[in-house]
Amino acid sequence: MQLGQTPARILTPMRGPRKATGMMATTTRPTLAPAATSAGHPVLRALLSRPYPAVMGVLNVTPDSFSDGGRFIAPEHALAQARRMIAEGADIIDIGAESTRPYGSQPVSADEESERLRPILAEVAALGIPVSIDSMKAPVVGWALDQGAAIANDVWGLQRDPDMAGVVAARKAPVIIMHNRDEADAGIDIMKDIAGFFARSLAIAAKAGISPDNIVLDPGIGFGKTQEQSITVLARLHELAVFNLPLLIGASRKRFIDTITPSAPDRRLGGSIAAHLIAANSGARIIRTHDVAETVQALRVTAAIGDKR
Repeated sequence: MQLGQTPARILTPMRGPRKATGMMATTTRPTLAPAATSAGHPVLRALLSRPYPAVMGVLNVTPDSFSDGGRFIAPEHALAQARRMIAEGADIIDIGAESTRPYGSQPVSADEESERLRPILAEVAALGIPVSIDSMKAPVVGWALDQGAAIANDVWGLQRDPDMAGVVAARKAPVIIMHNRDEADAGIDIMKDIAGFFARSLAIAAKAGISPDNIVLDPGIGFGKTQEQSITVLARLHELAVFNLPLLIGASRKRFIDTITPSAPDRRLGGSIAAHLIAANSGARIIRTHDVAETVQALRVTAAIGDKR
């Protein structure tokens, strides 16, 4: 099957056809059928069973993240932020201890990354909602899963650390496979590149014994892409339905918004919500955001209005 073809069998229409109205109009409003079955991890099954996308709140315990670097590096501040996001409606807390921003980030060792996580990870996991560990290092992911994290979030899609797939498979944990590139290339067809990357990642996962029911795909908005390519991915997100796997989108405060309406990272809420609503309309089942309350409200209001059509 060629990328760009959307097989009807893996789309679930939302209460039948819609009339085309306005810029968000489509002849139908499809969402991807949740891929997790009874064989998948119960945490992922629960997240995908909701009538609107699950919301993943971002918790960076780093000094150099592009949006909130340093704000939550103190354990007490990180724990307070996690509690606040849960109160605002977050379904998942995504904890990262190394900035993975695609420009200007400083790599850290696995030991340093673990030391940043050690004071807070188990406490956040004890708050009662799933925690995902945002790391590209297998030792960090393994340690975090053993400490109570439920989901691995690998920004290199099992392709950077050769031990990552084995660590995830051994713990039967769900994994988020994100598309990435070392450098952006404006000359490529970004959707074909994403499809090829995912095919390689899924082959690695299968070889390691990771169940497809435990996999979520993330096309990596802002990672290894020009700003125009990030916009293209959001516009053509429905093409990734060929993989029949749930999609995660994290467009929160990303730089492509600044190319459309110049704005600092903390002034990109409107653009973030616009991108996330379009992604949800195209089938995204998990939305990763810095602004939990506003995103939850936008998604639920959109779903409530859609139910009346």
